[in-house]
Amino acid sequence: MIVYLARHAWAGHYGDPAWPDDSQRPLTDEGIERYRRMVERLVEGGFAPERIATSPYVRCVQTAELLAEATGAPIESFAELAPGATSIPLLRWCEIASSERVCLVGHNPDLESISASWLGDDDASIRFAKGAVAAVRFDVPPPEPGDGTLLWHATAKLLGV
Repeated sequence: MIVYLARHAWAGHYGDPAWPDDSQRPLTDEGIERYRRMVERLVEGGFAPERIATSPYVRCVQTAELLAEATGAPIESFAELAPGATSIPLLRWCEIASSERVCLVGHNPDLESISASWLGDDDASIRFAKGAVAAVRFDVPPPEPGDGTLLWHATAKLLGV
């Protein structure tokens, strides 16, 4: 199984008085266009989730919609991906997803600590810049912390967008 971990794309600034409820903070127009270009590059390189689970926060839902637009994968809102997400509930979702390639769209610093847990190194430092995506492979079901192998990690800067 391959699990893609995706941080939401570029959103309005945290603390902006226009969005007193942070869960409603949307992507910027520039963030949407930049992420579209990034996803195009990812798809060209073989990025192909069969299912997408997303934090219910608006910026993550919008990011998931851009991923689905490019891949055709269905989207499911998953409260366990809201800020404060932890490793085990996400692995259990991946286990029951019945797909070989799934994508989880969430937030930082959660994605950094989750990826470190999955790779078996709590000190691992995979930086999830806005819009970053990492692919983690689990060879033996069910997926468990420490059993993952990092296949790749992509950022907008690395992809030239």
